[in-house]
Amino acid sequence: MRRRRFIGLIGASAVGWPLVTRAQRSEPTRRIGVLLSFAENDRTGQSWLSAFRQELKALGWREGINIDIEYRFTAGDPARMKRFSVELAELRPNVIFVTGTGVVGVARPLLTSTPVVFAQVTDPVGTGFVASLAHPGGNMTGFTSFEYSFAGKWLELLKEVQPSLARVAVLEHADNANRMGYLQAAERAASELNVAVLAPEVRQESEFEGIFAGLAREPGIGLIVPPDPFTLSRRAAIIALTQRYRLPSVYAFPPFVTDGGLMSYGIDNKDMYRRSASYVDRVLRGERPGELPVQASNKFELIVNLNAARGLGLTLPAALLSRADEVIE
Repeated sequence: MRRRRFIGLIGASAVGWPLVTRAQRSEPTRRIGVLLSFAENDRTGQSWLSAFRQELKALGWREGINIDIEYRFTAGDPARMKRFSVELAELRPNVIFVTGTGVVGVARPLLTSTPVVFAQVTDPVGTGFVASLAHPGGNMTGFTSFEYSFAGKWLELLKEVQPSLARVAVLEHADNANRMGYLQAAERAASELNVAVLAPEVRQESEFEGIFAGLAREPGIGLIVPPDPFTLSRRAAIIALTQRYRLPSVYAFPPFVTDGGLMSYGIDNKDMYRRSASYVDRVLRGERPGELPVQASNKFELIVNLNAARGLGLTLPAALLSRADEVIE
């Protein structure tokens, strides 16, 4: 009798299994487009993306069950930004998550009818992405990562590690929408520190060698690299050149420092990607992007690399090291 009862229970369960599977599959599947500023093989960028995916999962979204996600990696290439924006728009996703000011700038006119959540964007009002931070309007909202005033902080950090600093170069792609904003902010801060600001124009990685060789001939030179998908995706070349020409440098993104650069000061990107997932969740559940206020980052981190400092012949001040959130030996 016990054996028959056991078989009966198994049979009842087996009957139920397909019904559960069918119920899961009958849920409406939502589609998310993800358009990223970094390259697919970028380990740090992938760690940011992992934070986004983990938060979506915590909010109840399961890839392959109730959401499908289409990923596109631009590696800071404007042609890819445009092509992938068109591809994602044609897939008619319920929402698209876009990272980086430059990527959003290229994607915006191609995604006018698709809800968009952005991250790692500087000055979304000034660039015309939204009407205001409190009331974005339109089809976009998200998270702003930097203000132009960061240029003053980066300059102060360079002056702290190299008191003889007399000139600073601000390196961004020539067509970056935020380039003039960072340059002007750097010039305002530099005037108080008696430092001259240089603005090399770069459009191709092949131009780096000539630019850095020229900068190395300037006495008391330092380098600021603001947020830019072009430079982020080519950081290996930039770091190698700063080492070869012994240029003290400060970066907006931590990956530069973990990969061998001197120091960075900026947002906690993993936190921003997690918070972005919460906005994607709200859009998927029916809220309109234009009614969700743009939020600013509230977590910042200073990271320094002692090995890079030694290679540049610098001794980092104890006060700087005590303030650092992470010190790489």
